[in-house]
Amino acid sequence: MKTLNDILINCDILSVRGDVSVSIDQIVFDSRKAVEGTLFVAIKGTQVDGHSFISNVIQQGCKAILSEVEMEVPTGVTLVVVKDTSFALGVAASNFYEHPSSALKLVGVTGTNGKTTIVTLLHKVFTELGYKVGLLSTVVNKIGTVEVPATHTTPDQLTLNALLAQMVLEGCEFCFMEVSSHAVVQQRISGLSFTGGVFTNITHDHLDYHGSFKEYIKAKKGFFDALNKDAFALTNTDDKNGTVMLQNTNAHKASYAMKTPADFKVKIIENQFSGLVLTIDGQEVWTKLLGSFNAYNLLAVYAVAVLLEQDKIETLTVISKLDAVVGRFQQVRSEGGITAIVDYAHTPDALENVLQTIASIRTKNETVYTVVGCGGDRDTTKRPKMAAVACALSDKVIITSDNPRSENPEDIIAQMMEGVEGQYYKKTLSITDREQAIKTACAMAEPNDIILIAGKGHETYQEIKGVKYPFDDLKIVTNLFEKLEK
Repeated sequence: MKTLNDILINCDILSVRGDVSVSIDQIVFDSRKAVEGTLFVAIKGTQVDGHSFISNVIQQGCKAILSEVEMEVPTGVTLVVVKDTSFALGVAASNFYEHPSSALKLVGVTGTNGKTTIVTLLHKVFTELGYKVGLLSTVVNKIGTVEVPATHTTPDQLTLNALLAQMVLEGCEFCFMEVSSHAVVQQRISGLSFTGGVFTNITHDHLDYHGSFKEYIKAKKGFFDALNKDAFALTNTDDKNGTVMLQNTNAHKASYAMKTPADFKVKIIENQFSGLVLTIDGQEVWTKLLGSFNAYNLLAVYAVAVLLEQDKIETLTVISKLDAVVGRFQQVRSEGGITAIVDYAHTPDALENVLQTIASIRTKNETVYTVVGCGGDRDTTKRPKMAAVACALSDKVIITSDNPRSENPEDIIAQMMEGVEGQYYKKTLSITDREQAIKTACAMAEPNDIILIAGKGHETYQEIKGVKYPFDDLKIVTNLFEKLEK
């Protein structure tokens, strides 16, 4: 329990009505949870404005309110007005939980592709190096080795600080977290103290939310602009926007690349289905992971470890033992010799990277099938581009459902089909039912052929009309392979 005055330190207060010495035992932004002893923070959300519920929370007994709007409140109720309640919520949450991010070495990873893989591999590497480590990712959150289900790429301010506080309590020294562009814009990382930030790349995604590519870049850059002078900012200089991320940062600047000059360099020696042989900083290392995109991911992991003062050779030794991240270029092979690859690729660039990796490894004597869809209620402009990439780099394409959410899946597929050029019509099918699409690919494939099932990766559900139904691409293709072999 803390006083309201303690919780509001550095919250950019504009005005106060009432007593700030009142005791607070919980902060909430859900009006239904606002009762006596809580601080209710009124957030202007994308669908609901919390300010419209202030009268309700007062009736429920809440006596402390954080608002962006001046208003009359009853005697005994404290109203604190700030410029931005989303920003203030992050700062207040950090104050309430005793600044847990400052007690950890917290590293955030942002970019369109590679975030989940990098933070997951960092968690594995530092665990193997003997540390207790926290993880905040799209797939799962972890406190040491204990898993906590993840609902967002970056949790809300209260959940985030509560998880970080638990990590501190459990003795974690490091935490690696994904930082989404939404999280930056929505101030979910306000009040946090980062030891370092990593930029992977930026490509076409989330334009439904940000409105333009320029605003998307600005959102990513906002993370680096906020880093302090004691932190490090690591960027991929092979991405044309890599140096843009560092323009206004006060952090120590560092770079990694395969093609351009950088502080940390990687070179691919061999790229096969069995793995990669790389030179990282002049040292040769073999890894089970494959593809040029994973060469970048592994280099970023190595660079972060070095920037966090870990031994270079010991780090490379651990990297050589790493397994693929769930749902990222995850392979299963049938007894008949068909290879299926399940990957989360859900942007044109990510899909192109995966298919180019397959192209660099294949013998050209096999057929590459791509099963791919696009999510509903998301950026519609990337749909024809996804289909165009799949057609250009695959021998056969089956366009299907992803997570249609509230949209009609046939409408999504029709928009994707707009990207299929005339010469590719004969090799392209559309099958709305995703399981049936995977079945069709498996039935068509012959020994040595390759099936890419893209878009959902680690997800174990399919969201249709607000309901999440059990659906796991890897399980489905594995079961189909078993049935085909009987």
